[in-house]
Amino acid sequence: MMTSNKPYFIRALYDWILDNNCTPYIVVDATLPYVDVPEKFIMEGRIILNVLPSAVNNLILGDEWISFSARFSGIVHEINFPVGAVAAIYAQENGEGMGFQTEALPDDYFVDMMQITPISNTKKSKPHFDIIESDDNQTSAHNKETSPIEGQSEKDSPSKINKDKAKSKKPSLTIIK
Repeated sequence: MMTSNKPYFIRALYDWILDNNCTPYIVVDATLPYVDVPEKFIMEGRIILNVLPSAVNNLILGDEWISFSARFSGIVHEINFPVGAVAAIYAQENGEGMGFQTEALPDDYFVDMMQITPISNTKKSKPHFDIIESDDNQTSAHNKETSPIEGQSEKDSPSKINKDKAKSKKPSLTIIK
């Protein structure tokens, strides 16, 4: 099954409207769940949002969500809504644009998004940090293999410095990939 083409049309029309020196407006069905817009400005279950770059901050026209911050009556609001809630995008000056059928997110949307994937099944896992207490006899393999830099005395070498730090018995972070 292919992904929705709606977010691609929205982004393309947004760029097209801007390229023609017009103001892009997005009409959102505010009756759908997870639409986070200022309720005071909802009329007949819809809100019309000016998404001109100079009118919004941090606009993200994502594949599943649209978000930005904007001022309404001088108060900054964070706006977030699923792409499925977009009823239309058009140019304010001439009405050119496209309408869309709206749809609510499926009931299991957030359940599917929250499922944890075991690390063993991922291609790349993020590094995690472990706190390891150091003592006089313990240094990392990297530090044991490090030799003094040319021109440095033994007392200034990285391994000597790390051994001195280890004597203070402070915890340290080790990155494990």
